[in-house]
Formats: sequence, C-alpha cells, structure tokens
Amino acid sequence: MTPDIHLETRRKRLLWRATRRGIKEMDIIVGGFAEANLSHLGEAELDAFERVLDIPDQDLLSYATRQSDIPVNLRSDMLDAVLAFRPATHA
Repeated sequence: MTPDIHLETRRKRLLWRATRRGIKEMDIIVGGFAEANLSHLGEAELDAFERVLDIPDQDLLSYATRQSDIPVNLRSDMLDAVLAFRPATHA
C-alpha cells in the first residue's frame, strides 16, 4: 500500500470511530472535528487523534463540559483542539 493510500485508509477508519462513539454529544464533537480536520492531518497528528479516540466517552464528555479536569497524562494539543471544536450551526 502506498503511503497516500495508507493515510487515506487510516483517515477513513478514524472517521468511522470518531462518528460512532456511543454518546451523541461525543459523536457531534469528536466526529465533527474529524470531518472538519482529518483530511489535512499528517501521520503524527493522526497518532495523537487516535490517542484521543482511546479515551472513554464518559471521560471525554466530562472534560468537554468541564465537570472534570483533564488528567496530566492525557493532556495534549490534539485533545485541546478536539474539545474546543464546535460544529458550524446553520440558521
């Protein structure tokens, strides 16, 4: 598999995981971030996004709603970017 095909396949798999989280709010935030950003993320950034996807939904939701502080071992620029993402709203 060529590197471009490998990255595209990986992006599709990550998009699938991001949009089928199990909690609707996380589908919207994490899936929305993925739809808006995966196409231009490089391999290292995809690694970081995959680590975010490994965080359980309940934990992500509590971080997104600021009900819980993000543990030091999970802090990353990618997690911050995902949690800051807000899908565009259409009037």
